[in-house]
Parts: sequence; structure tokens; C-alpha cells
Amino acid sequence: MTDPLTLDGFDLKILAALQEDGRLGNQELAERVHLSASQCSRRRLRLEERGVVRGYRAELAPEPLGLAVTVFTKVALATHNRDNARRFAELVRGLDCVLEAHVMTGDSDYLLKLIVPDLKALSAVINDVLLPHESVAHVHSAVVLDTLKEAAALPLPRGPSSA
Repeated sequence: MTDPLTLDGFDLKILAALQEDGRLGNQELAERVHLSASQCSRRRLRLEERGVVRGYRAELAPEPLGLAVTVFTKVALATHNRDNARRFAELVRGLDCVLEAHVMTGDSDYLLKLIVPDLKALSAVINDVLLPHESVAHVHSAVVLDTLKEAAALPLPRGPSSA
């Protein structure tokens, strides 16, 4: 884990504005955070170069695209060694339906967030891809019935009130 970057109130305002709307141009962003466009541009570039801003993308609605089923899947590995973990990581990285994959503590080794068109597609992923894979011992899935909150902005610290 790296040390957090020291951010002032203007940096935090820039980050908050970008989380709200990543399409903001430098002039509009500068107006929102009360800086000149050149100062804002330099700060934005620094935040991007330091990896605080990792990228920009459009947020798509899954339902109109035929992706109706979200699933959280716990996976336990068959054996716990570096090669097996590497094989599983390669498998997961190759699955477009896996939105997130996390290494966990507790009763499972991994927690995957998947999105698929329907239960038949989910069955195919679990029974034809995950379970037969040599690295996998157990798979437990829970289908999402409703989503109360997702894709939340990161909770940024409050900057100095003078900025």
C-alpha cells in the first residue's frame, strides 16, 4: 500500500467534481472549483499522473443491453499455492462477465461480481467454466434481487475550509 497523496481543498474539489461528471472540460471544471483553467489543468494532470484519477468512462445501464442478472459468487480454491492462484486469476481476467474480483479472507478465497443475461448464462459460467477449472474447489453464488446502491463516489476527506 502506498502513502496517500497530500491533497488540498482545491484537489478535493476537483476530485469531487470529476466523480460527479468525468466529462468536464478544464474550463468548466475550473469554474466549479474556483481556479484558473491553467491551474486546474496542472492539478488535474498531477492527479492523473499520480494515479489518483485512474481513467474516464461512460456508466452504462445493464438492462437495455440485455444484462439482467447480477450475481455475487464466492470461490474456494482446490489448493492454496502460487500457481493455482495464478491459474485462477488468469481464468477470471478472461471472463467478460466478471465485473469485479476480490481476494478475500474468511470462508472463501475470492468474491466475484458477475453480470449475465439470464440464469441459463449464469449456469453456463458456473457449471461449464468455473467448476470444471482445475484451480476451483467450491463455488457458492447469490443472485441479486434488487440493488439499493452502486457505483458510489469515493468518500473524500473534507479539505481545509480556506480553499
